[in-house]
Amino acid sequence: MVERRPTLGLLAHLVLILGVAAVVFPVYITFVASTHTAADVVQAPMPLLPGDKLIENYAAAWHGGGSGAGSTAAVGRMMTVSLVSALIIALGKIAISLLSAFAIVYFRFPLRHFFFWAIFVTLMLPVEVRIGPTYKVVADLGMLNSFAGLTVPLIASATATFLFRQFFLTVPDELVEAARIDGAGPLRFFKDVLLPLSATSMAALFVIQFIYGWNQYLWPLLVTTDEAMYPVVIGIKRMIAGGDAQNEWNIVMATAMMAMVPPALVVLLMQKWFVKGLVDTEK
Repeated sequence: MVERRPTLGLLAHLVLILGVAAVVFPVYITFVASTHTAADVVQAPMPLLPGDKLIENYAAAWHGGGSGAGSTAAVGRMMTVSLVSALIIALGKIAISLLSAFAIVYFRFPLRHFFFWAIFVTLMLPVEVRIGPTYKVVADLGMLNSFAGLTVPLIASATATFLFRQFFLTVPDELVEAARIDGAGPLRFFKDVLLPLSATSMAALFVIQFIYGWNQYLWPLLVTTDEAMYPVVIGIKRMIAGGDAQNEWNIVMATAMMAMVPPALVVLLMQKWFVKGLVDTEK
């Protein structure tokens, strides 16, 4: 039993408050910078209270067409590209991993364990390691500056395959036998039994993979040269050019604040499913 000591509780709360402050303060500074003029942001010291340019700055960032030295692409378009790419990556990873894990666990074919470990070994070969040949293939197929080029090389997931395989191994054999007696084929068993049982795991993986897809930087940096196909993370990078006086830091910070909203909403809206999918052992 844990003893309740006032001093220990106070210390724990103090540590938590300091941790929250360390995380929230940079976000607060970003928000404050997004509500001032560019001249106010670069002055020393920068104001620490919100200004009166919030609507103006966010509208300018959303619609694009600023006067900074870097990219002036519309953030609305960039966030659409990021959203579509993140959804394709997250849903694609889950779909492919579910099917591959289902095949490895429930079908008996030669070298199935070899194929599983071949998939698992690809964890040591992320896209950053194989970026040269992957870019060559994408370029030869004419997939640069396209959603296919942004998502297809990132859509497979050995981690998700491993997690689904481990879960499928815990499904009682009695369910398989009952489905077989009822005349259910493999696909019906997969759809009516395994998918409902995997709902919490899929939700947890969706959150992780959505944020992974949203935050992609290196790969989109290589395969996108057209402003119309910039994800928002690349858009922020392209907006920064030259010295402080040449950048509209207020617009950059407004873009950064808007870029935080979709992944934060996904985490908040799916928090219950996310936690349950990670810690719930009673499937």
